[in-house]
Amino acid sequence: MLRDRTLRLQFGNRIEAVCVLGTQLSIDVYGAAPAEALTFSVKHTDGVEVEVITQDQLEPAPTNGGKQWPLDPRTILKVWMSRPSTEAHDNKVTVGYYGENGGPPIDQAGVFLTGIGISLDVDADRDGAVEKNNPKKASWTWGPDGQGAILLVNCDKENPFIAVEDCQDDKVYCKEDLEDMSRMILRTQGPERLPPGYEMVLYIPMSDSDKAGVFYLQNPFFGQRYIHVLGRRKLFHVVKYTGGSAEMEFFVEGLRFPDDSFNGLVTISVSLLEKLAEGIPQTPIFTDSVVFRVAPWIMTPNTLAPITVFVCSVKDNYLFLKEIKNLVSKANCQMKVCSRYMNRSDRWMQDEIEFGYIHAPHKGFPVVLDSPRNGGLQDFAIREILGPDFGYVTREALFELVTSLDSFGNLEVSPPVTANGKEYPLGRILIGSSFPTCAGRRMTKVVRDFLYAQRVQLPVELYSDWLTVGHVDEFVTFVPIPGKKQFRMLMASPSACYKLFREKQKEGHGEAVMFKGYTGTDTKRVTINKVLSNEIMVQENQYVQRCIDWNRDILKQELGLTEGEVLDLPALFKIDKQGKAMAYFPNMVNMIVLYRDLGIPKPFGPIIEGECCLEQYVCSLLDPLGLACTFIDDISSYHKHLGEVHCGTNVQRKPFSFKWWNVVP
Repeated sequence: MLRDRTLRLQFGNRIEAVCVLGTQLSIDVYGAAPAEALTFSVKHTDGVEVEVITQDQLEPAPTNGGKQWPLDPRTILKVWMSRPSTEAHDNKVTVGYYGENGGPPIDQAGVFLTGIGISLDVDADRDGAVEKNNPKKASWTWGPDGQGAILLVNCDKENPFIAVEDCQDDKVYCKEDLEDMSRMILRTQGPERLPPGYEMVLYIPMSDSDKAGVFYLQNPFFGQRYIHVLGRRKLFHVVKYTGGSAEMEFFVEGLRFPDDSFNGLVTISVSLLEKLAEGIPQTPIFTDSVVFRVAPWIMTPNTLAPITVFVCSVKDNYLFLKEIKNLVSKANCQMKVCSRYMNRSDRWMQDEIEFGYIHAPHKGFPVVLDSPRNGGLQDFAIREILGPDFGYVTREALFELVTSLDSFGNLEVSPPVTANGKEYPLGRILIGSSFPTCAGRRMTKVVRDFLYAQRVQLPVELYSDWLTVGHVDEFVTFVPIPGKKQFRMLMASPSACYKLFREKQKEGHGEAVMFKGYTGTDTKRVTINKVLSNEIMVQENQYVQRCIDWNRDILKQELGLTEGEVLDLPALFKIDKQGKAMAYFPNMVNMIVLYRDLGIPKPFGPIIEGECCLEQYVCSLLDPLGLACTFIDDISSYHKHLGEVHCGTNVQRKPFSFKWWNVVP
C-alpha cells in the first residue's frame, strides 16, 4: 500500500525520493513552472516509467524528452520504477519548461529516484510454501477457493524442563519449536544501503499483540539464536536493511485461540518510513500487510479411527480395566492408564478433558481441552499429556458457577452432516443446557463462547438439565458403519425398553430376573412383571421419554437426519429427590466407540434362556451394521456412581483428512 504522495518540483534544490516497486509517485509539473512557460517536456532514465496525464488523457513519456505538452493545472506525471536501483538516486526524471518562442528550455527541474522492492510474504495460497507477493495476502477468505495464511497456537511443550506451553514464553528452545510456527519472509531489492532518513519497521497492532508472536534468526552463521521481535509488549521492530536481493525469514506463532473477543484474524505489517527533515517525525510512505487466521480447535467424532484410549485406575475398577484392555487390544489401538497418584480417586476421564487437534498447511498436532470442573484429575492433562506436538488449552470460569454441565461428558460432536441445505464437513458440536423456558444449569459462558468461536463445528444446544448429572452422553451417541461414509445416531429410549419387556411378557417371560449375577446389596429381585407393574416408574419414564424426544427432534433438524438413521437403545430411568433422572440399569448408550468395536455397559437385563434380552436386542440392531458389541461390567465401579463406560474413558482419534479452511461457515 502506498501513501498518496505528490512531489512538487523545485528549481535550485535537489529533490530525492524513494519509489517502492509496484507503486507510483505523482509529480506536479504546473506548480513549479516559470511564469513565462507554456509547454514542458519530460526525459528519464531507463529504470523509470513515466506517464503524462492531461485532461483525463494518458500518454507514455519517451526517455529522450523529445515531445512537449501544454502546461495545464490538471497535468500531472505518474512515475514508477521498473526495476530496483543498484545505487541510491541512480535514476532521474527531468522536466524542461519552454516559452513562446521555443528553443532551449527556459529552466529545468528534476527528481532523483531510488527504486526499492519490498514484499512481506506468507503462505497465502495454503500450499505449505511462502510464495512471492500474493495479491490476496492481506485478506482472508473461507472455502476451497479461499486465500489467506494460517497460524497455529503454539500450545505444545517442546522443552521438558519448563512447566508451561511454548506460547507462554518469549523463547525458542529448539528447531522443533519453529516447526509449529508459520514462516513469514520479508523480501527486499535495492541498493547496498537505504538513502539517509529511511528505515523499515515491522509492526503489529496493539489489539493483536497478545494474539501472535514473531521470532527472527539472529547471527545465522554464528551460533543461531532466535530472538523475539513482536508480540505482547513488543509492538514494532526496526528491520535491518541488508541491500541487494535479500530474504529475511521470520517465524510467527499463535498465542490465543479464537474466542468471543477475538475473531481469529491477526495482521502484521512492514512500513518504509521517511524523515522529511531533522526534528520532524518519520512518516510511512509504503506499507505491506499480511493477514493470518489462527487455526481453530477441532473435535473428533466417533467415526474417526481411535489412536489411544485413556482410563483411570481406582481402587474398585480392576476388572473394568481388564475388560477395557481386552477391548483396546481387539481394536488395535493403544491404552494409557492414569495412576491413582495422579487421578486422586477421580475416575471420570471423559469429564475432565476432550481431545481435538489443530492444523495448518505446514503442520498439525493434537490438542487436549481441559474442562473447568477441576476434580482430582485437574493436573492430569498438563502433567501427563502436554508435551512435544501435543498441545493444551483450557478455559477457566472465573466469575461463573461451575456445574456438572461443565464436565465434558456434556460435550460431544456429530460426524459430518448436511442439514437444511448447509454442509458441516467436520460435524457439529453438541452441548447440553437447560430447558429454554426455565432457569437451570448451563455450561459456563466462557466454555460456550470458546466452542462457538472456533466456527467450523457450529454447536447445537440440547436439553440435558433434566438429568441428575446432566450430560448429553447419557442419551445420545454415534457409531460408524464400517466401510461406508455413513453412521447411525443411537439414543436412549425408555419406550423401546417397555416395548421389549411387554413383548417378552407376552411370550411368557414375565418372571425373567434382572441384575442376575450382580452382587450389589442395593438390588432386590427385579423381574419384567415388577418393572411393568410399577406405575411410578412408568410415569417417570414417560417424562424422560418426552425429554429425549425433544432432543431427538432438535438433532434430526440440526443434523439433517431421517428417522431411519436413528436407532433406539432400551433404557430405563428413575427420578431422584430433586426431580432429576438417573439410569435405572447401566445405560447402554453411554458406550466407548473404537471404530467397529463397541464397549457397551453391561445392562444386567432379564435373563431368558440363559441370555440377556437387552444385550440380544442391541446386538440385533448393531451387528448387521458390521459392528462388534462387547458388554463391559461397570455396574459397581461406575454405574452406582452415576456414570458408565463412556464417562470413565476417553479416546484420542485421528484427525479429519478434510482441511478446515475449506469450510464455509
